[in-house]
Amino acid sequence: MSVPPERIGSGPVGAAEAPVVRRMPAAAAASDREAAPHEALGADPLRLGRAAAIVGVVAALVSVAGSWIPSLWGDEAASVLSATRPLDSLLSMLTRIDAVHGAYYLGLHEWVRLFGSSPFMVRLPSALAIGVCAAAVTWLCGRLGGAGRPASIRFAVVAGMMAAVLPRLTYAGEEARGYAFSAAVATLLWVVVVEVLRRGMPSRRGWAVYAVVLTVGVYVFLYLALLAVAVGVVLATDRDRRRHLRHWAVASGAALLAVTPLLVLGQLQRHQIAFLAHRDVVTPNTVLVKMWFAAWPFAVIAWALIAAAAGLWVRDLVRRHAPRRLDLETVALAWLVIPTGALLLANTVIADYTPRYGTFAAPAAAILMALGVRRLDGIHWSRRVPHTAIAVLALAAVLVAAAPVWVGQRTAWAKNQSDWNDIAATVQTRAQPGDAIVFDDSVRPSRRPRLALDTDPAAFAAVRDVLLKTSYADSATWHATTYGIPEAAAYGRFAGVTRVWLVEYESGPAPDTWGVADLEALGFRVAEHVDLHRSDVYLLTR
Repeated sequence: MSVPPERIGSGPVGAAEAPVVRRMPAAAAASDREAAPHEALGADPLRLGRAAAIVGVVAALVSVAGSWIPSLWGDEAASVLSATRPLDSLLSMLTRIDAVHGAYYLGLHEWVRLFGSSPFMVRLPSALAIGVCAAAVTWLCGRLGGAGRPASIRFAVVAGMMAAVLPRLTYAGEEARGYAFSAAVATLLWVVVVEVLRRGMPSRRGWAVYAVVLTVGVYVFLYLALLAVAVGVVLATDRDRRRHLRHWAVASGAALLAVTPLLVLGQLQRHQIAFLAHRDVVTPNTVLVKMWFAAWPFAVIAWALIAAAAGLWVRDLVRRHAPRRLDLETVALAWLVIPTGALLLANTVIADYTPRYGTFAAPAAAILMALGVRRLDGIHWSRRVPHTAIAVLALAAVLVAAAPVWVGQRTAWAKNQSDWNDIAATVQTRAQPGDAIVFDDSVRPSRRPRLALDTDPAAFAAVRDVLLKTSYADSATWHATTYGIPEAAAYGRFAGVTRVWLVEYESGPAPDTWGVADLEALGFRVAEHVDLHRSDVYLLTR
């Protein structure tokens, strides 16, 4: 609404003129009070959109680079073997296990059908999701100012690049799991909320979009439902934003109603994560380092920047006399603290936490780090130190600390020490047609070396899997079922076999010999032993 150039007041304006006063409806005035400051702070949408797209492409490339190097590991095998089984078999499996990952498995099923199941191809969707996440972070930061400061393209790009190099996100971006998508959907949810709030008055259409995005997010990652609580807190902390609470409650309720089938199946399948109760997963190192930052050097820098952003924001709140408006600190802190705090609190009652669950809050950590850099950029340190120098040093420190983590994530055995690529290469180059192969089945399904065959069957084309009972595609779970060596021998599986390859999972410093005694009882003797990173491969001959 325009304001006339004449003075508004009770004093004289001119010799013959009376003051001109224009009144506006109360609702419109309230809308203008909330919308105008936000619109003034937003960066140019066209330029911001281009910047967000560029940052998104860069982030996707950062995540996808080298993603084909590490061997797949147990959790990724669950994804790949679920996605490659027939659709009716996959749907049947989801009624028994892994319902909480069902949306990701179904999407990956179609992706694999089109592009194959090589490590690069099954990890590529996650890299693309991180690209979307970083682009959305850039857009979000360009649409809001921070602590009363106008938004800028430069700051938005810095925030997007923080997300692009954050260790938790670069890890998620090279893993065939759904966590990268949880980060992307969480960021898009906040983009929707911010766009709705920028309009001032509640928007039924905007909150309907919020409900759809929240529903999709919960199907991607169950605990993303906690973001609805964070959004409600952001709305409740300001008088003008409280007008949206009723629409938020209806939209959040509709989303939770839509995900009821998943909530029921998730509760029925809780036994799948019962093993977490036997792990000491909530420690200072787990929460302060592993959750988002991977290594102490990066964590120290990151927490220093987050502390600078949060501390100076609180100082401004104490000093502020003008009405509050929505700022990035409010969004990012609610996003980071509330869902993560709820997960950690719940873990004290039911142990079901792992650091990867914090992936959907990682973009908030990146935003707070960028806000910390921005705060340092605004401090006048001394005449000898330009005010931008500290910010540049902080950015450089983040990149330097992130580089070794990124490289370490892309080494051959980076995924839980998995060496399935080495097993496949050993068998493919040394096996002869007609050889048999036996895999150690004494460890839990996610560590069984048989998964090297299931995820890369072409490398094992020359050998016969003599212990196989039920293929993973025909099993009620995502992994195969097998016979023991004596049982397979009783069924004649070793008849005519003169060479057997035995692959053992190495659980200690000494070579494992789980199946050696049983094979020796059948008349075989060890002829070769290949010691791999996490496995032992034996060739036994009659």
